Amino acid sequence: MPIYLPETTASSTDALTPREIVAELDRYVVGQHQAKRAVAVALRNRMRRQKLPPDLASEVAPKNILMIGPTGVGKTEVARRLARLAQSPFIKVEASKFTEVGYVGRDVESMVRDLVELAVGMVREERLVEVREKARANAEERLLDLLVPPARPGPAPIVPPVQGVDDAASETAPPDSARRTREKLRAQLLAGLLDDRMVELEARESSFPSLQVIGGTSFEEIDVTMKEMMPGLFGRSRPRKMRVPEALDHLAREEEQKLIDMDSVGRTAIERVEQAGIIFVDEIDKIAGRERAHGPDVSREGVQRDILPIVEGTSVKTKHGMCRTDHILFIAAGAFHLSKPSDLIPELQGRFPIRVELDSLGIEDFVRILTEPQGALVTQYRALLATDGIDLVFDDGAIRRIAELASRVNDRSENIGARRLHTVMEKLLDDISFNAPDMAEERVVIDAAYVDRMLADIVDDEDLSRYIL
Repeated sequence: MPIYLPETTASSTDALTPREIVAELDRYVVGQHQAKRAVAVALRNRMRRQKLPPDLASEVAPKNILMIGPTGVGKTEVARRLARLAQSPFIKVEASKFTEVGYVGRDVESMVRDLVELAVGMVREERLVEVREKARANAEERLLDLLVPPARPGPAPIVPPVQGVDDAASETAPPDSARRTREKLRAQLLAGLLDDRMVELEARESSFPSLQVIGGTSFEEIDVTMKEMMPGLFGRSRPRKMRVPEALDHLAREEEQKLIDMDSVGRTAIERVEQAGIIFVDEIDKIAGRERAHGPDVSREGVQRDILPIVEGTSVKTKHGMCRTDHILFIAAGAFHLSKPSDLIPELQGRFPIRVELDSLGIEDFVRILTEPQGALVTQYRALLATDGIDLVFDDGAIRRIAELASRVNDRSENIGARRLHTVMEKLLDDISFNAPDMAEERVVIDAAYVDRMLADIVDDEDLSRYIL
């Protein structure tokens, strides 16, 4: 899915002030200062809470946030960047995918289970880094055992006693030729001289995929992995030949699994979710509205009432243990074109005390989005075409013209915010992207005239622009 922030240690994150958090978000998201302030304060309050006495910290509830604004203005990106900045488990869910108890659909508790699974992956990756060196060393020893099998024990040779020498000292010492051979092969292995040699080892393969049982609410999203329940039934070990580098990687992965305590990983992941998890609930406006007698709206209020305990604080059963949701930060978002926040049930409204309205994006915002953020669209396309030897240059007039045309299409048709820039840029660079490997010139300049030649007719034709842009 994403572009990642630079690595941030827990200590450096803890030292960030709200102003510094906003400055970090400014590197990736244009505008929306109020939303950035709100999430910066929420993150700082989470850091403050962790410094309180345990009895008081348990009483401090997270200040959940409701973002209101049209699609494509940066609601999801603000939340995602915040999670990466805080190194917190983060998951995005669509409220419209859930249904109330008794209807066919996803169980609302699955958002917490998914977040726990994501946290397990994060913790496991961290543990892998810690044990990687030791696992590699163990794998190297196992590979050397395959290359130089240890001598099989046999009957001890009969050695006549030597007069004047103690019986224990008179036993024949094992020859060290095998050890010298092993160290010689180790040096060759590290130098890459054995990369073409084939070795045979026992590799475990799965005969059948994992099964997933999807039934009523209590069974929804529960993975029944038969390999874990009956490891000998659906997987077996069989000899397999592979080259030395592949065998070393395979053995290293096996050793990593042995060195990682998955029970500890699960406990740590649940604790991290409980203390630092962030759930972004998108499209919450789609479930806003009071219940009607019939039709597709019948379960809207039911979905809200099912989500309420999760936001309020409850225990959710996962395969790694029970997970409390009391201190998970929930960020909800919606366009609220056809509804308003007051259409949510009162109990749910009260659980999102911080409300921020995001601004629609205009031409100046589009100009900044094209050029300023780290990994901006113009930077991306220049880097992509540089791989074919093309030096793609956008002058200032071209960038402003792109922004103007994107804004005009948004005004005339559905306003999809900054996402419109992706469709406009793809159409603009379609010919260059297709012909780049065969182009003789190494420098291509995009100016306002080129933008008009490629896009102006499509933009002016309102019916055509609905389909193309």
